[in-house]
Parts: sequence; C-alpha cells; structure tokens
Amino acid sequence: MTIRIEVTELPPPLLEFGSPGEFTEQKEGLTQAGPFDLRFGGAHRTQVRVGIVGPTAMIEMARQWYERCRKPIMSSMTNLTQYPFFPGFDETFKASLVLDDRWVVEYDETENELGKALELKKPKERFERVLDLYAAGIKKIADLEIKPDLVVCCLPETVIRSCWSISNDLSEAEWKAIKKQQRDKGEMQPGLFDQVEVDETAEDLLFRDFRRALKARAMRTNMPIQIGREHLFSDEAAGQDAATRAWNMSVAMYYKAGGIPWRTKKNGPETCFVGIGFHHLRTNKRHLVHSSIAQAFSTEGDGFALRGESVPWNPDQGREVHLTEEQATKLAEKVLWQYRERSGCDPLRVVLHKTSKFNQAEMAGFRHAFKNIPLVETINLAYSLFRLVQFGPYPPKRGTLCRVNQDKNYLFTSGYMPEWKTYPGPHIPRPFELSAGRETDIVRAATDVLSLSRMNWNTAQSNSSVPVTLYFARQVGGIMSEIPEGEEPKPSYRFYM
Repeated sequence: MTIRIEVTELPPPLLEFGSPGEFTEQKEGLTQAGPFDLRFGGAHRTQVRVGIVGPTAMIEMARQWYERCRKPIMSSMTNLTQYPFFPGFDETFKASLVLDDRWVVEYDETENELGKALELKKPKERFERVLDLYAAGIKKIADLEIKPDLVVCCLPETVIRSCWSISNDLSEAEWKAIKKQQRDKGEMQPGLFDQVEVDETAEDLLFRDFRRALKARAMRTNMPIQIGREHLFSDEAAGQDAATRAWNMSVAMYYKAGGIPWRTKKNGPETCFVGIGFHHLRTNKRHLVHSSIAQAFSTEGDGFALRGESVPWNPDQGREVHLTEEQATKLAEKVLWQYRERSGCDPLRVVLHKTSKFNQAEMAGFRHAFKNIPLVETINLAYSLFRLVQFGPYPPKRGTLCRVNQDKNYLFTSGYMPEWKTYPGPHIPRPFELSAGRETDIVRAATDVLSLSRMNWNTAQSNSSVPVTLYFARQVGGIMSEIPEGEEPKPSYRFYM
C-alpha cells in the first residue's frame, strides 16, 4: 500500500504589541514595542499596584525582588536569544510597579496566627486554617477604598510542605455505604468513587490543592492573586536565572492587573476560540464530570472561563466524555453572552477545540446555539503516536504540518525553533492529530492552534506547545471545583492564572 505524505512548514505566528510592527517572539516584541494596550491610549496601565500577604520574612524578600525587577536584570544564560536580559518592569511595560504599606498584611510565622495554624496536627484543619488566614488577608486588602490591582500571596516552604495538598479520607460510615452498594450490585470490589448516599456527613472534596483553593477564595473578593514562593524571590543554583523569572512574573502580573501584553495578528473576521474541557469532581458522596470547562478567547486577547453542567461519572465512557444536546446548547449560549458583554456584538466566527470527538448530540446543541454565527468550526486536537524523523541532530521544526494520504493531519506544536537555533524540549516531539467535523481549511486551523499556543500570559517563553483554549483546562477546573455549585464563578481569566 502506497503512503502519501505531504509536509508543510508553517511560519511562526505573528504577534502585535504597542507600536506598529509585528514580532514572532514575545520578549523581543515587549522590549521593542511595549505592551499591546499602548494602542488604546487612556486604557493603558500606567501603574501596576501590588498588595502582599504573608510572613514577615518573605514579605521583605518580595519587596527586595520587586525593587530589583524595576531595573534591568542581566541574563546568566549562554543562549541569549532564548534567554535575553530583562529591561526592567517600568521600561518593558511603560508602567510603574507600585508597592504601599497600606496593601501589606503580615503574619509572624513563629509566634502568631500562621505559626499556630501550621502546628495543627490534623491535615484538614491545618489546611483550612492556613487557607482562612491568607483569604482574610486578601479580603482585608480588597476592602480598602484605595486598593491594589492584585495581591501576591507569599507562601513559605513550611506552608508548601504541610498544606500544598490534602486527601480527605472516607469515614467508616461512607466505606460501609460503598460496600453495601457494591454488594447490592453484585460486585466484589468497591470502587472508591462510586456514588455514596450518606446523610450524616457534609460533602467534601476528596482531593484539594492549596493554590486552587486560595484562588477560589480570592475570587469572592474580586481580587486576582499571584502565588509567590521562595524560589521566585531568591537566586538558587538549581532554579531559573533572575532575568527569566522576572520576565515570566512580570507578564503575568501585568495581565492580572488589567493590561494586555500582546495579541495574535488578526487574519480574518472577529473570532471567538472556545476550548471544551472536562474536570473530574470527586467528593465523599459523588464522582461527577464537570462538563465543561469552556475557556474562550477573542481575537482582541480577552479570555474568560465558564462552568457548564455536571454529568455523573460512568467508568465505561473512559476518556470519551460528552455533553448532552441540551448541555452543549446552554454552554454555547453562555459563551456568546459573555462574548457580547465584552465586545458588544456576536463574533463572526466561532472555533471549538476539544480533545475528544464531537458526537451528534454535541454537534446538534452547538449548531442550535450558534445558528446566527456565519462561520462555526469544530476541531479535534488529540495527541498521537505519529512521529517524524529528519536528518540532523534536531527534530522537525515547530509548525510542521504533515498530511498522510490526504486524510490524517498532524501538527507539531513543539520542535526545532530556528530563531533559537535549538529544540527547547526534553523528549521527541509528539504532534496533535487535527480533525474537523466539516470541510475546514486545515492550514488555517493549524495556524490558529500555533497562534493560541503563544497566548499563555503566565509566561514570556515562546515554547508553549498547547493552545491556550485547552492548556488551562485542569487548572481552571480545579479552581471551579472549590466553588459551590450554587455560586457562579468569576468569568475573567485573570482569576484563574
């Protein structure tokens, strides 16, 4: 059997910044042209005001680090193209980094509340008490008449070691209920996450993550937060160099403060890119799949996340989790409503990304909700076992699109980067297999995926390999699982980064 292979090398995505001109690398664009929102005049952030919560010693470390970041920081790396120097926050973003004692809440780690909380023996009590302390500090700052744009939560290693994650053990009554349920079903081994009906206990998440829980609590105060650990504030031999840390931290802070660092170049109609993800919610009573964490991004650069309805977990479904037609319709309507709130109109094009296939019910629901949108595309992105090998020491270039027998399409979102003269990855690149529900321009779909891989404002690095529509599915879902079902999560993406 003859196999026909067509290989196309797509160019690096073009990004837009403050001054006219286009760049393919985030750091170069910010250095030469400033952040994108400079184009908006009065909408540009001239200050980024930062609050701080944490133990006294770490607050001092944070102050020194932010003072250092105001000025240029030289790179200690050999590949200066990949790891350039940091020009300083003020110079890079044309905005000043502002700290103020009014926006600081200190805890004495050894003598006062934080120290006592860390001494609690029961992991759940310790987790909740430390979480309450930081949440109270954030709220205190958020309630000020003049408040900062974001709050940095300084987490010492003592908090990381003892509170970073916990598992809630099932009670004896819950285990008995599981076993009874399994006996009634004629099964020998109970499943840990089978539905359990136990009225005597409150419903608790089985697994909790401190970072996610803290972001969910901060959301209630309408305050974006940044996690600050010791390896961010101090130089460590095994850590990133200071210039790289400053780049990544500054981009995230600028976006959380309301700025837009960059956006992809427009090459068509106003588009809303939507990633459909699924998050598993495991409690001592239920195992659900939160259908849907929809993450949407406009061509203007605004991002928002939405929570859809939940469906009971069925172990027979494996990774092929699907929405009902009604759920797909409701989720799509939420996306359009949020898009209108931000843009004042409907998009002319909607592109849906999903790692599992769209089934007929989902397609029907999305078609109904998007019936007034001129262009609607459904794109499946699934990691594949397909590999390409070329002569030489490096793998195929990033942006290589390979079509096999005019049927299968594989896109390498990681690979050799000529602009860096290296492949910045530890393993053989594995491509996404791209497939579309209807006739779709695969080259344009692949170009969109490459562009969206540059829209991760949690970093200034250019080597992200997953489009932002899908990249934060687990992170967003974990934060939303901390928010009760009767409480609507904040949509703005700034609360989830």
